[in-house]
Amino acid sequence: MRCPHLNSCALALASVAALAAGCGSPPARVETTKAAMSRAPFGRMPDGTAVEIFTLTSGAGMEVRTMPYGAALVSIRVPDRNGKADDVVLGFDALDEYVTKNRFFGVVVGRYGNRIAKGRFTLDGKTYTLATNNGVNHLHGGVKGFDKVVWTAEPFERDGDVGVVYSHASPDGDEGYPGALSMRVTYTLSPSNALTVDYDATTDKPTPINLTQHSYFNLAGEGGGDILDHQLTIDADRFTPVDDSLIPTGELARVAGTPFDFRQPTAIGARIGADHPQLKAGNGYDHNFVLNKTSAGSEGPALHPEHAARVVDPKSGRTLDVSTTQPGVQFYSGNFLDGSVTGKSGHAYARRSGLCLETQHFPDSPNHPDFPSTILRPGERYQSRTVFAFGVTK
Repeated sequence: MRCPHLNSCALALASVAALAAGCGSPPARVETTKAAMSRAPFGRMPDGTAVEIFTLTSGAGMEVRTMPYGAALVSIRVPDRNGKADDVVLGFDALDEYVTKNRFFGVVVGRYGNRIAKGRFTLDGKTYTLATNNGVNHLHGGVKGFDKVVWTAEPFERDGDVGVVYSHASPDGDEGYPGALSMRVTYTLSPSNALTVDYDATTDKPTPINLTQHSYFNLAGEGGGDILDHQLTIDADRFTPVDDSLIPTGELARVAGTPFDFRQPTAIGARIGADHPQLKAGNGYDHNFVLNKTSAGSEGPALHPEHAARVVDPKSGRTLDVSTTQPGVQFYSGNFLDGSVTGKSGHAYARRSGLCLETQHFPDSPNHPDFPSTILRPGERYQSRTVFAFGVTK
């Protein structure tokens, strides 16, 4: 969870190593221009706070639009195998829709992404009570998590990369969590069409923290149908089974011989309807996968992003490779989208019209001492990195 900040050279080497390890071909070579960044008004919050939108272009056909409300990724446009660019994340056209139609589209969630059982945990002998905003459980930071605040934005251009640094101060007692937390989330777009997300935080009291990015991806283009024919690979031999309220039981179950085995490229829809108790519990896939880690990727000074997952859309040829320093990834197959929310360009987002790959520590870790710890203490520094690298196949 905690690691030294990694430079662009190390990231590039990690991405190349992931591809060389059998994750697929690198993005097709395209003519490039200089990366660029621009900013424009995007609207006002109900209290009058102005919100800008930042547009990052890689110079190689990729465009990312991001805003301070929720530190959200509003759109990601990437080319298909024919060079046609489409937006591959679900979302809305206007700020007020993000405020009133909350579905966590594109936002950073926290202080604790994913669920905490019954909104309770005990830390250093004291029990803390959080909001229960997902049935009987606490989800994604509570009623007003980090997805519902306006972060401070600082755009930058350096060494051929463009990006935005978002910062936010969460006070002691925020949504029931102990400690004043100071955070930064940095989006960096590289000329190779890789979007890096860096997380950094410190605290003045011990507190759980589990930040993650909650974009819904559809590589055929948002509004382009369901994601059931997307081919998914997850580098995980185990996953964390859940109870009926989607809280981990504590078991690290093997994926072999189950519908959760994505160690080889598999269509998401191939086994999603199988008669398996875990698929019934999640109404499909909504589970944390325990990522395989090499010795170089374990927690410590040598920590660096390792390949975690790959998605391929056979229709467009678009690919997405996800690398991370985190121990887990939550694969969510958009089971609770039901067509009631209208997104960009009037598209109704039906069931399974997008998928999430939320790099993270495990759900409910504060209540599972055998899980990797999510507790940040004074004098320590929380740092993690996730890379979303886009490309195409023939």
